[in-house]
Amino acid sequence: MNVHATALTQVLPQVQPFDEATSAFAGDVIGNLSQHPKRLSPKYFYDATGSELFEQITVLPEYYPTRTELGILRSRGDEIAAIIPKGAALVEFGAGATTKVRLLLERCEFGAYVPVDISGDFLKGQADALRKDFPDLAVYPVAADFTAPFALPAEIADMPKVGFFPGSTLGNFEPHEAQAFLSSAREILGQGAQMVIGVDLEKNERVLYDAYNDAAGVTARFNLNVLVRINRELGGNFDISGFMHRSIYNRERHRIEMHLIAKKAQSVRILGQNFSFRPGESIHTESSYKYSLERFTALARQSSWSVRSSWTDDERMFSVHALVAEG
Repeated sequence: MNVHATALTQVLPQVQPFDEATSAFAGDVIGNLSQHPKRLSPKYFYDATGSELFEQITVLPEYYPTRTELGILRSRGDEIAAIIPKGAALVEFGAGATTKVRLLLERCEFGAYVPVDISGDFLKGQADALRKDFPDLAVYPVAADFTAPFALPAEIADMPKVGFFPGSTLGNFEPHEAQAFLSSAREILGQGAQMVIGVDLEKNERVLYDAYNDAAGVTARFNLNVLVRINRELGGNFDISGFMHRSIYNRERHRIEMHLIAKKAQSVRILGQNFSFRPGESIHTESSYKYSLERFTALARQSSWSVRSSWTDDERMFSVHALVAEG
């Protein structure tokens, strides 16, 4: 159990015991809102409602990453398949909707698929669906936090390993965290491994602004939902209407920042802890770093990977890279 959550349940015996995931959520929320400036981790966006809202975001006209990456995977699928060993095990870090992985499974002759996600129930549902559609494919779901070390199934020990990390999730890590994740993935997959990874690219700032401030307000609802989740799961009393969504581009740090801005003074109580907000104060909920091809290549090298191939769309909005483990 997270140390913050442990302390809170000790001083508040009336609070029902948390499961491990909720305890981690509680500890992170208390710890992050105690910082100056306040922040929340983007990994807590994805409860059932948040996941549904994100799926809505992916098809918005302003939101280019999903459709652009899908276009690259479709148009370059044969080139990707040509460099992947037959019979390899595909290990997807942070398995989500299966749309992208299906494109690889249809083109490549994988011996096994290992989806990794913290939600065991979600994984089971995804695994069952893939087994029906790919009856010859061995599927071994692993319930784990993909940002931390985890053990691969013994059944794939003798197979070549290929990691898969689509989307722009790498951009949600701070640069040192992105390097740590890539290094950890290199250790988990082992010597001689490969990895296929999606990376969002630097581009016109107006395009970026519109992608994270859509006209329909879906991204705003997605951002605010994390406060709804805190109220529901941790007994918080956020006045949701007292916060507004804001996304800005930080040019110096090459990143989009998502914030929740307090519209008025507000005092919030969560598990016996009080948090005060002044008008205009921000909770930083997400960063999304955008890379040049050169900066990503350098990051990969620092993490014991080399870039074997890179593909972009015609407008160079998004990139997909094939990495090879060094050493």
